[in-house]
Amino acid sequence: MLQNQQIVSTVPPEMDGQRLDQVVASLCPQYSRSQLQKWIKAGHILVDDKVLKPKDRLTGGEAIIINAVHEVQTEFEPESIELDIVYEDDAIMVINKPTGLVVHPAAGNWSGTLVNALLHHNPSLEMLPRAGIVHRLDKETTGLMVVAKTLEAHTKLVALLQDRDVSREYLALVFGKVVAGSTIEANIGRHHVDRKKQAVTDSGKEAITHYRVEERFPHHTLLRVSLETGRTHQIRVHLSWKHMPIVGDPTYGGRPRVPAGISDELREALQSFPRQALHATKLGLVHPESGEYMEWEVPVPEDMVELLDSLRKEAA
Repeated sequence: MLQNQQIVSTVPPEMDGQRLDQVVASLCPQYSRSQLQKWIKAGHILVDDKVLKPKDRLTGGEAIIINAVHEVQTEFEPESIELDIVYEDDAIMVINKPTGLVVHPAAGNWSGTLVNALLHHNPSLEMLPRAGIVHRLDKETTGLMVVAKTLEAHTKLVALLQDRDVSREYLALVFGKVVAGSTIEANIGRHHVDRKKQAVTDSGKEAITHYRVEERFPHHTLLRVSLETGRTHQIRVHLSWKHMPIVGDPTYGGRPRVPAGISDELREALQSFPRQALHATKLGLVHPESGEYMEWEVPVPEDMVELLDSLRKEAA
């Protein structure tokens, strides 16, 4: 289903000699360049009632009509799913995602996702790509995510992420005694055998992860991790590659590990922990409308609190 919005503008004289795609990008910064290119090629952008090519140059003074065609996401149904909203205004929403919530519908998970919840909370998000979602958290990872509520905010947030101008900090409980913090720089791409997994590989995309020690235990370490890039499963892959896999990670953690000589209580806590112990605890960004830097922080969820309490009790 399509919805149209018509934008009428006049090319300023100082844009004489510029290409059509450059002109419309300047006149309509709320849309991405790739989206504007699609509309030009589809004939949705008219210059003096004519269809031109993206590279055609203008002289200034032309009348431009942009028929902004938005594709409504009718394939996803709104569902009444409770959202933990940390912050919301007219442009963005910051949510604290619980464990077990899939972010976007896909094979095997067409309902019960964050997208379904967002469309119920705000039906106008059907006009945006992925209902305004600009980055993801794994199903079992908890914590902060930002969602755009307007196309302009969506475009700017995507650009901020691409320019690495969004601050994201995680708390990760890992196996092993980590001596000090460091930076991991290793390309990540699809696993050469298991295509559902990611792996460190020379042919992958650049991936940079910073970490520092937050708290030490006899056999485990709580790390504060920050992302410079945002590859799929980046933290889980990088930490596992460095031989400090995240507790409870069935994909990258290897066989469940239980240190010898620990109490029955801690053994039970480790063996029964149902997911990877990874939480997106802090998020910071420049607001796409106001230009103000904003930051949010949420504590670890109850299941991680209980596991950490068991580790502290054992250490004491």
